[in-house]
This record gives sequence, C-alpha cells and structure tokens, in this order.
Amino acid sequence: MASKKKIGFKCRIAVVLLLLLGSIAALVAVAVIQDIWSVKEYGLEYGIVIDSGSSRSTVYLYEWPGEKENETGIVTETISCRVPGAGISDTVVDAQKNSETWKAFQDCMKTITKIIPAEKHKTTPLFLGATAGMRMLHQEDEQRSDEIMTSLTSYLRSLPFHFQKASIITGQEEGLYGWVSVNYLMGNFLEKNLWNAYIQPEGAKTVGSMDLGGASTQIAFAVQDDLKGPDYLHVKLYGYPYNVYTHSFLCYGKNEIEKRVLDKIIQLGKSPENIPNPCYPEGFNITMKASKIYDTPCTNRPNNYQPDQDFFMVGLPDSDKCQSIVESQFDFNTCSSAQCSFNGVEQPPVTGEFMAYAGFYFTARALLLNGTSDIEQFNSTIAEFCHKPWTVLKEERPWISSKFLKTYCYSAHYVFTLLTKGYKFDNETWKNIHFEKEIKDTSIGWSLGYMLSMSNMIPSDVKYITPMANPVFAGLIFLFSALTIVTFIIVSIILIRTCY
Repeated sequence: MASKKKIGFKCRIAVVLLLLLGSIAALVAVAVIQDIWSVKEYGLEYGIVIDSGSSRSTVYLYEWPGEKENETGIVTETISCRVPGAGISDTVVDAQKNSETWKAFQDCMKTITKIIPAEKHKTTPLFLGATAGMRMLHQEDEQRSDEIMTSLTSYLRSLPFHFQKASIITGQEEGLYGWVSVNYLMGNFLEKNLWNAYIQPEGAKTVGSMDLGGASTQIAFAVQDDLKGPDYLHVKLYGYPYNVYTHSFLCYGKNEIEKRVLDKIIQLGKSPENIPNPCYPEGFNITMKASKIYDTPCTNRPNNYQPDQDFFMVGLPDSDKCQSIVESQFDFNTCSSAQCSFNGVEQPPVTGEFMAYAGFYFTARALLLNGTSDIEQFNSTIAEFCHKPWTVLKEERPWISSKFLKTYCYSAHYVFTLLTKGYKFDNETWKNIHFEKEIKDTSIGWSLGYMLSMSNMIPSDVKYITPMANPVFAGLIFLFSALTIVTFIIVSIILIRTCY
C-alpha cells in the first residue's frame, strides 16, 4: 500500500514537472516565432530620371523595394516616356517658342504622376541629367547653357515630387553609369540563393560597356585593382569594390562625326552645287544648308562660312574612300602611354565580353548584324552595304527612315574604325562584342545606373509584419506565463508537504 502511494506521488510530481517544462517551452516558442518568423514588408519606393541627350529627352520611372541589398537598392524600370521634339541643347529659354517640347515634357510627367501613388509623390526623388549636347553648349555658350538649366530646374521644382537636381553630367559619369546598367541587367552584381537572399554570383565577371550617342561615345570596363589614373574609377556596389576604366570622347558621337565627315567631303569637292559623296548610296542626293553642318563647336567653320549656303550632294559610293575620310578624323599615332586608343588617350587592353548599344546597335542592325559576328564578316558587309543602290536599301530595310538610312555607310565605317583601330578589338576579342538594344526588355543606357547609384542616398521605411496580431501574441504570452506561475506554485506546495 505504501509503495502504491509512493508511485502515485512520483507520477504527480512527473506530470507537474512536465507541465512546467512544457509551459516554459511554449512561452519561449511563442516569443521566438513572433521574432524570427516576422517578415519585413517594404513599401515600393520610386525615382524619376530624365535623360536629356543631344537629340532628345526620355523620362524614366524606376521603382524598388524600400529594403537595400547591402548598400544599393534593387531597382527596376517601370516605364519610359520619350519626349518628342529637339534635345534641350537646341531649345530656347522662352517656353512659348518651344511649346511643343514643353507640352511633351508635361504630358510625360502627367503620365508618370498617375502611376506613382499620391502618398509617395513628396518622397519620390526627381533627377535630370544632361549629357554631351549640353556639355558642348556649355563650352560654346555658358550663359545660354545656364539659362536652359535654370528654366528646366524651375519647371521641375513646380512638380509634386522631391526634386533633387538638374545637372550636366560628365562624360566619365555617363560611361560609368552605362557600365553599371549593363551589369545590373545581366545579373553580374547579385543573384538569389536557395534562402532567397541576394549574394554575389560565384566567379562573377562583369561585362564591358560601349555607348554611342549623338555627340559623344563612351567605353567602360573593369580592370585589375592596381591600375590608376584619371580614367580609373574605384566604385562600390552591393558591398563589393570595382576598379572601372571609363573614358568619354566628346565630338565623337554619331551625329557629330557625320558633320565632320561631310565637312571633309565638302573640302574635297570642287563646287558646292555638285559634290560627290562617297558615303552616300547611288541614286541618293540631297541639298543641305551650311548651318546644318557647321552649327557645332566640333566642326571647324570655313573662312567664307555663310549659314544659308546650299550644298548639293550626290551619292557616288566608294567604300574605301569613305573609310579613308572617316579614319582621317582620328589620331592613331600620338601616344605617351603603354597603349592608347586614339588622340593620345591611354587605355588598357580590352578584356572579356562587351555590350555595344545605342548607336552601335542601330548601325549593326542596319547591316543586319546585330547580336554577335566575326570581324571579317562585319568588315565585308560594310562594303556590300555601301555599294547597294538607294532603292534597294529602302526595299530591304523598310523599318529604317531615309533620314537615318543614308548615314549608315559612313556610320558603319566609323564603328568599325573606332572598335578596331581605336579600342583595339582584334579577330578574337571582336567575337566578344554583343550589339544589343535591350537586356531583359529594358533599354540599355546610363539612366538606370544613375538611379542605382542615387538610390544609395534614399532612406527606406520598414514595416514589420508579425505572424500573430499583437493582441493574440499578448494573450498567449499571458496564458503561458500564468500557467508557468501556477505550475511553479503547485510544485512548491507539493515539495513543502513532502518535506514536512
């Protein structure tokens, strides 16, 4: 009988102890679950970048979650709105005289405004970056350049967004931001692992960037850390350092080189009334005003310059002669470094893959060689293209307007010369060039890279979402705490009775 009482007593003690331990475990579990299983919900942040190039402006809207992957926000393009009309460097400060351009700007901004939630307007940063067209204007007419930027700044400040700045970005910045855009879109900076966290891809290699605009061209690619100089920039993205070589050549954009080529052809001609143009196709002719060729600081005006003078040009295709005229715009001989591109500019050897976009892409597409090709194929296709009659070119390439189609013989020679004799791509490295317009349905350009860099300075609001509502969490904590206390009291009473 005594042994049965002893066994019963031990059972009660065991049950009470298990209850106590269970209560403590439950209490700890509830607290841990509430903390560990909580999810950070980030509201979307927005940013607007206006890319004001030499020929047009484009408004880009970007968005990203408020969180940051190490130090840079995850940014995606929401929409881009192309502003019809001239580039801002060609505008006059008087808004009434430029009603079309200003109205187009306003229409784009109205579209953007509707997309961004009203409560986010005041926190959405707005930037405007003007590129080579304004860089040239600033050199030529600083007062007019300042007036245009002041006028734009005044308009942008009137919008409901958080206006940051309107500035003329340097060529080096334009090149760097283009490189950032390319590698971000290709996923070379980050990838998601099995735990849904962002990490740097194992063995990740970056891709070089080549941009051909209307007034300038840029090259940028990562190099070894020990290389230093004015064209080397040390940057940090997603917590990882990069050493990037980047250089911009002002006056070497597609439109500016065309004017310089036309000037050379005029100099070689005998009469302004009949000028043979070896870069124009057979069957094409055009009359153009002198002001269309010499309205830029990139082209030297003749002594007898008259803005209204007419030049009548007749297509007399000669691919070799056209190439020779194009090559005359470069200085490949001057170099005080181990290796130069042209005009005495130091450049390390090109390595790895390269993305060639903007004017590079459109020129390759005109040759039907967008994507990748080999160097001999590209070169031979240029000669074939240059000697095709105008009517055949229009038939074969109906998607290209006559305004641009007439330029692609000289443009193709320019691209080939720039890449081979300038940047020193050879038979092997040429195969690493990808002539593309977009990556993952997103246009390639400097503005995305700019937004990625600027997002470093944007604070994010974080809202924590817990697996249990606060009242439920508080109730469970109270329940298991009370159960723990009651169990502890019962155990204490039993132990006291046992001892006495």
